[in-house]
Amino acid sequence: MTQYVTFTLGGALYGVDVTRVQEALRAHTRTRVPLAPIDVAGLVNLRGQVVLTIDLRPRLGVPPLAADAEPMMVVVQVDGEPVSLLVDEIGDVLEVGPERFEVPPDTLDVGLRRLITGAYKLESTLLLILDVDQAVAA
Repeated sequence: MTQYVTFTLGGALYGVDVTRVQEALRAHTRTRVPLAPIDVAGLVNLRGQVVLTIDLRPRLGVPPLAADAEPMMVVVQVDGEPVSLLVDEIGDVLEVGPERFEVPPDTLDVGLRRLITGAYKLESTLLLILDVDQAVAA
């Protein structure tokens, strides 16, 4: 059994291996990075540590969040450093067995497929497993 921290983004359910997640919290004030790509949302100060914030929406091909909506952050570890991922909403920690694991569905956009390691069929939805390293490096 594997545990995943789940979050929603554009109506889809995603998961990140619980061992990669440092914390999940409300979005903090971000400082923009001049000339950074659109998916680099800026830098945040987390208890004295400067952390890069990535907006997953452009990386996953999801339209921008409404101006009045407040995203949440999932802080993950990438190469020993924290990186904040902006998501719509934090979900639960789900534990799923290997018998439900499948390769990414062919119906996913090609750009998205390279960021997804697989999927789990749940009772009412599909849990897409995000490749954190690829998502941050993209």
